[in-house]
Amino acid sequence: MSTASVTSKLVLVAAITFIIGILVGYGIAYVTITPQQTTTAQKVKLIVIGPWAGDEMKAFKQVLDKFMEEHPNIEVEYRIYRAEDLASIAPPQFEAGMAPGDVIFSAWGWWVKEMGEKGHLMDLSDLVSEDEYIKGIFDPVKSGDKIYGLPFTAWAKPGFWYRKSFFQKYGLKEPKTWDEFKQLLDNIKQIPGIEAPIVTGDSVGWPISDITEHFIITFGGIDMQLKLINGELKFNDPQVKAIFENYIVPLIKEGYFSEPIEWTKAIEEWWSGKYALYFMGTWLTGMVDDPDDLGFFPLPGCKGVVMGTDYIFVPKYTEHPEEAKLLAKWLATEGQRVHVGTHAGKFATWLKVDIKDH
Repeated sequence: MSTASVTSKLVLVAAITFIIGILVGYGIAYVTITPQQTTTAQKVKLIVIGPWAGDEMKAFKQVLDKFMEEHPNIEVEYRIYRAEDLASIAPPQFEAGMAPGDVIFSAWGWWVKEMGEKGHLMDLSDLVSEDEYIKGIFDPVKSGDKIYGLPFTAWAKPGFWYRKSFFQKYGLKEPKTWDEFKQLLDNIKQIPGIEAPIVTGDSVGWPISDITEHFIITFGGIDMQLKLINGELKFNDPQVKAIFENYIVPLIKEGYFSEPIEWTKAIEEWWSGKYALYFMGTWLTGMVDDPDDLGFFPLPGCKGVVMGTDYIFVPKYTEHPEEAKLLAKWLATEGQRVHVGTHAGKFATWLKVDIKDH
């Protein structure tokens, strides 16, 4: 095993330890599963659709390769569709009784549930036991007693990442209070060659929205974030506006955030030293040259963390329903064990995967 692989896992384990320490109600139920064996005599080809490209795709393909090794009668082809593209392409195909793939991933649990309730997806409730997973992970994809999506590995957005070597070089320390955080940003801004203390990654709404969520959870609490998600609170509510006015806007006015930069390009520029801090998810550990040089900290006082997963679903229109369900179940269970052992920077939602597997 390479040094990069080992150190990447050490950094991820540290992040997971932090995340588990801050999340509530995971539980530690362990249930034995007897894997189903395919009895397919003729080789079947399945199309798997997911959002991962680049290094993330390489990690995921290791999972698919392992499945094909264990199930030689099933060939798997991977195709890339972002969630926003899938949401526009799939519905018309579903209405026509077709599907772009046999097994599909989407991080949009609400959308998966919606497609299921419209009759386009298979009910997967008989494939797994909810007790074997992180508490609440099925909630976004459940409708009554039906489950339309199975969770894959999870990611979290624990805080601001920095290079340890950069902090050591300039005598910087992780902040413990809001005033120390502002002082840190001011100290970084004075360093020659720094374009801004915090690089602002951009894509289709995120990661900028992720930073906003972190400020809301820190200064408004988890309850405020949940009310915003559930539509019980609006962003123009005075208590929400106060967080922007008192915390986010002043930092922008001081020039502490860069202009928005495409998020993978932002990684390169941050790593090269143009910026010192980057708010990003745990998958970052698998996207840098030296993960042992990574450190991170949340906003001082933060008592919550955003996490999520990519849900696996099977359209009703697949020509190979049994093989597709077999793959879906394997991905949601043993496939997670394989994935967390790669450079993906993810952690398991299936409780049968031990911390040492990461």
